[in-house]
Amino acid sequence: MYRKIMSFLEQWKKSQHRKPLILQGARQVGKTYSILEFGRTHYENVAYFNFETNPKLNETFGENISPEYLIPILSHIAGQTIVKEKTLIVFDEVQLCERALTSLKYFCEDAPDYHIIVAGSLLGVAVNRKEFSFPVGKVDIKTLYPMDMEEFMLALGEDMLVAQIKEHFNENTPMPSALHDKAMQLYRKYLVVGGMPECVMLFTQTKDYILVRHTQDTILASYLNDMSKYNNLNEIKKTRLAYNNITVQLSKKNTRFQYKLMKKGGRASEFENAIEWLCLSGIVSQVYRVEQIKKPLENYHDIDAFKIYVSDLGLLCAKKDLVANDVLYMVEELNDFKGGMVENYVNVQLSINGYKTYYWESERRAEIDFVIQRDGQIIPIEVKSADNTRAKSLKVYMETHKPAYAIKLSTKNFGFEDNKKNVPLYAAFCI
Repeated sequence: MYRKIMSFLEQWKKSQHRKPLILQGARQVGKTYSILEFGRTHYENVAYFNFETNPKLNETFGENISPEYLIPILSHIAGQTIVKEKTLIVFDEVQLCERALTSLKYFCEDAPDYHIIVAGSLLGVAVNRKEFSFPVGKVDIKTLYPMDMEEFMLALGEDMLVAQIKEHFNENTPMPSALHDKAMQLYRKYLVVGGMPECVMLFTQTKDYILVRHTQDTILASYLNDMSKYNNLNEIKKTRLAYNNITVQLSKKNTRFQYKLMKKGGRASEFENAIEWLCLSGIVSQVYRVEQIKKPLENYHDIDAFKIYVSDLGLLCAKKDLVANDVLYMVEELNDFKGGMVENYVNVQLSINGYKTYYWESERRAEIDFVIQRDGQIIPIEVKSADNTRAKSLKVYMETHKPAYAIKLSTKNFGFEDNKKNVPLYAAFCI
């Protein structure tokens, strides 16, 4: 299956300023597969080392972590010669060996001709909670997310449809209705399957939503296991409570996160470490309210007002135990959840494209779902789960802040009117 990360890895390999690369992201998003596939197609050989399946590897990094010392030993362990520029060295689950992470500094400084990529599912958690000697400035860092809507369609062989969507997005012209309807069907399938590579692969092979759900449940169980395995003892219960409550809060009309909905009398001081753990693990992301529409938006966000979205739509549906057909046909029983689910979907697509997302509220509670910086402009994005695109809040925002244009995401076809770019939900990946 095609992953967009491949083009980034190709540029990394060619770069004259290449440093050891840290590929981070939540568990099961395809880090190891992507690295090994890249190594197979772009190098003569791959020397792969997994610190989870081979704990004795830690001993190798116990005393001396200079490249001169390590390379002969690693070659022996791998059973193959590690050659500069021709071998890809891979350290997997590197969060389990602090010294291996620190060694990247010396590879960068003393042996830059060795190509190294390291991966870790809980790197953010490990570095934040332990006294790691992190190689600041000596590594490149890239985050891998689940597959986006474009990658999902490509996996299903819809290359021509993807090309059409991109063309109509750029030209602001409506798609032929048959293609628009087909893309909307694929969008709803994506909501159920999500972007976890194993789930997408299973779906392309079987089209069986029950098998996909079983895989999703397995991934959710591994997340819960990580919360116990890689967390402080007194934080485990709070972290699980926070994670379980996020999907509940997405069902509310106001999706702003409220501590009191987790526990009667719940406060930030009690749960902020748990939420930080979930964010650092890549399982969820926080979207803060922005108080002023000024650049840079990061300077004007309110740390006490935020929403939380999960990293994958399929896992969201699995966690809510939603039946596939209910989502595919958007039944009325889901009305309370549709808004939060679609917001979550859009946030995933924007995050994969590298946007830092915020939301906006006026004093009179007009709300814009997302505000981003795009091509040097601050752009508001209004999200609707259906084709009812009357947006009073967007009108208030545009009158107040006069953006270059606004984006409206809904089930409606492409178009541009009243300084608003209409984008169908399936094309959110184009933004």
